[in-house]
Amino acid sequence: MSFFGFGQSAEVDIVLNDAETRKKVEHKTEDGKKDKYFLFYDGETVSGKVNVTLKTPGKRLEHYGIKIEFVGQIELYYDRGNHHEFVSLVKDLARPGELSQSQSFDFEFTHVEKPYESYTGQNVKLSKELDIVVQTLCTYPELNSSIKMEVGIEDCLHIEFEYNKSKYHLKDVIVGKIYFLLVRIKIKHMEIDIIKRETTGTGPSESIPIRLFLAGYELTPTMRDINKKFSVRYYLNLVLIDEEERRYFKQQEITLWRKGDIVRRSMSQQATIAAQRFEGSNPTATAAPAKEDSN
Repeated sequence: MSFFGFGQSAEVDIVLNDAETRKKVEHKTEDGKKDKYFLFYDGETVSGKVNVTLKTPGKRLEHYGIKIEFVGQIELYYDRGNHHEFVSLVKDLARPGELSQSQSFDFEFTHVEKPYESYTGQNVKLSKELDIVVQTLCTYPELNSSIKMEVGIEDCLHIEFEYNKSKYHLKDVIVGKIYFLLVRIKIKHMEIDIIKRETTGTGPSESIPIRLFLAGYELTPTMRDINKKFSVRYYLNLVLIDEEERRYFKQQEITLWRKGDIVRRSMSQQATIAAQRFEGSNPTATAAPAKEDSN
């Protein structure tokens, strides 16, 4: 991928080592369009080559050093002059000097911590400056309680609704029921919405089943206080509209998370597990010499 050039003197390309085999995913850009980017997870190594190509063979290029940076940053659209960096890694590739011919430089950022998922919203953008996308795979604890709430107007309307759980992965299905306990108004129709909130800062005793497939929506995981800069939350919004176009609604927050085939642990979790395995292996290591063949 071509990034920039030194005027009329040279061009610089960055090529990832596994570019041909690494998975690509679609990600929304600032203008609302979608493009494909290389997908990385937390803790994965990022490596490749930086190719400096001289535009005029034989002409020397003087430079003050060549380095590559891996940057993760948050950009608030109302404060575009300031980028809030949460990852900043630097590798020096060449000392100050000059290039007399085109040259390639290897680089490797080992086990890079990528704590936050890439995100482009209405008010904020979280990105890594290498045209890559980061996704966070996770699992939630078994405790995932259902949601039960009620809404109504005294002596006119009393509705209870129930959702099967409060936390859903991005390809999940929301299942529930709506119970009409008291209905003394003429209902025109009912709707249920999923609301993303981005902050920078019929007759009595009748029920309606709910089944809402999340895979058809463009959703991101719930994000809470990312680097103390922004949050993204989701709500189920139940709306009832009567024949006079009056609206009765109730919102309930839900948690969305990205489900992976293989659960990837954070680097701190990996370190803890490795330490536990090491401690557990000490008795075996002590007994091992006794099993060696004397021959």
